[in-house]
Amino acid sequence: MKPALLYKIFTAAFFTGCIFLSSCENDEEAIKNLYSKTLGIEEAKSIKLNYTLGGKTKAILTSPLMLRVQDTMPYYEFPKTLQTDFYNEKGQVESRLTAFYAKYKETKNIVYLRDSVKVVNLEKRDTLYCQELYWDRARVGREFYTDKAVRIRTKTQIIDGIGMEASQDFKNWLIIYPTGILNVPASKFPQ
Repeated sequence: MKPALLYKIFTAAFFTGCIFLSSCENDEEAIKNLYSKTLGIEEAKSIKLNYTLGGKTKAILTSPLMLRVQDTMPYYEFPKTLQTDFYNEKGQVESRLTAFYAKYKETKNIVYLRDSVKVVNLEKRDTLYCQELYWDRARVGREFYTDKAVRIRTKTQIIDGIGMEASQDFKNWLIIYPTGILNVPASKFPQ
């Protein structure tokens, strides 16, 4: 064989070998992200949800931010406050619920509320304060419940306790384990 041809074959073999011996390097984080499951999250801002029954408004929920998370058990999350006004048969707001955080699990149809939860009956002015509350419409007459500490303020009393059940309009409520009652004259009660 001619030395020029032998040189060309050797050079071609050398470069081909280099290509096979060289390797690619993948970033470990990129590989992990390739196999990790990503959740589908939908975001809505400045929302207003109307809940009606038989053509009548029953509740209006407002929140600056709502997230809909597609997980094995989908849920809605309200991470930046929520307010819900509940309406009576005459179309008037009868009670109001506020909280800094809420999570609604679609499959269970229960809303979990936390952080400065407040429920007010606008007619009687009874007010519930707690840090954690559940709202389940299937529990007719006792839609709100918790097993945590609560404080209820009426026109003349402040009542503390552990655990509570209440109707959605907050006209009827029951503290499971009352821990103290403080009577306050109406004239001395802060508004």
